[in-house]
Amino acid sequence: MSKIEWRPWLLVAAFSLVLFLITASTYSSLGVVLPNMVKEEHWNWTEAGLGFTLLGASTGASSFVPAFLIRKLGVRATLAAGTAVMAAGFGCLGVTHGPLVYFLGTTLCGVGYQSMALIPGTHVLAAAFKHRGLPFGLYFMSASAGGVAGPVMALSAMHVFHDAWRELWITQAVVMVVTGALCILLVGSPAWLARRAAQTDRDVAEEVAKPRSSRVYRTAVDWTAKQAIRTPQFYVLLAAYFGHLFVGITIASFSVAHLTERGVALKVAGIMLGVESLVGTAGRALGGVLGDLIDPRWLLLFALAVLTVGSLSLSVAHSDLTLIIYAVGSGFGFGVTALAVTLLLLNYYGRTHNLEIFSLTCLIGAVSALGPVIGGALRDDTGGFQSTFQLCAVVIGVIFLAATFMRPPLAQQPA
Repeated sequence: MSKIEWRPWLLVAAFSLVLFLITASTYSSLGVVLPNMVKEEHWNWTEAGLGFTLLGASTGASSFVPAFLIRKLGVRATLAAGTAVMAAGFGCLGVTHGPLVYFLGTTLCGVGYQSMALIPGTHVLAAAFKHRGLPFGLYFMSASAGGVAGPVMALSAMHVFHDAWRELWITQAVVMVVTGALCILLVGSPAWLARRAAQTDRDVAEEVAKPRSSRVYRTAVDWTAKQAIRTPQFYVLLAAYFGHLFVGITIASFSVAHLTERGVALKVAGIMLGVESLVGTAGRALGGVLGDLIDPRWLLLFALAVLTVGSLSLSVAHSDLTLIIYAVGSGFGFGVTALAVTLLLLNYYGRTHNLEIFSLTCLIGAVSALGPVIGGALRDDTGGFQSTFQLCAVVIGVIFLAATFMRPPLAQQPA
């Protein structure tokens, strides 16, 4: 092993820690703390829910920002900017006395989510590893683990602060500054990252050039973003990424309410949501191990299939069997789809322009934030959530059919 082999895995640990804490502190904590904020500030739930929508929409819509900053200023500067924005977002949540500052805080947290972790982390790890299945599996697993741990961490902190939610958000801001600074220090200089990326590209090129016994396809040509968006494979992967976010946020928003309406105890409904998150965490770890051994397309197909089954089972869930099918199917499907899409984008289009290609894919997250809006409208129109989760199953089923016909794009020379 070379002398610098320890650093890529240290980077996995650092970026995973950041992604874990960001996920735990935003999406997973806000729902726990929000009732206290609503009660103290006398907001209505329309205002409270809009903050969640802005968090999701800004996370997706801002994905081009870190890509631009990384190309212009480098990874370290991007991480510094993302850390500052995230800390400012938590600061706004900590000092808010009205919905406008609350909206600003959730929007800044969404922008910081992309700039501090997801886009820079994916870019750096792709440059640091030739075989990316395991490091990416661990990286995405940290996000799922944050989703599981977030509510527990928030409740524990609220207990320590005697339900003083302002102190919680200010503490989150401080934690972000500390972890962001640690990650910036570990990333290394631009020169080191450039050398490591060049070595990774050479190693991948040598492996692709050999007579392949592996069934994992890897392109021999780096595609530009303009070339990638001209291929149907890109839109299948884009749809898969959209679908898993659309279903995931809809299930997180309405599954507990839906199950209780169907006679499931509130405690059981909450436990099943936790089981779903745990299965997603384990699925990403397993997917990471398998990602370099089998074609990630098979991981994607299986994930979409079980996500479809899980959504259908949730729509009619009442018995123990249907609850387990829902939790395992939707958990594994949600967890592994994002990982498989990320690996396939790298395998199909190469690493050089993956920063822009992956950022374009993440933009769809802004649209997927409409899931709860559509689900709420269907609930008002039909009187239940059953049709909402059946719609989710139909959406994922159509994407699954498209993915079954997907093959690697035909190689072409750079434009």
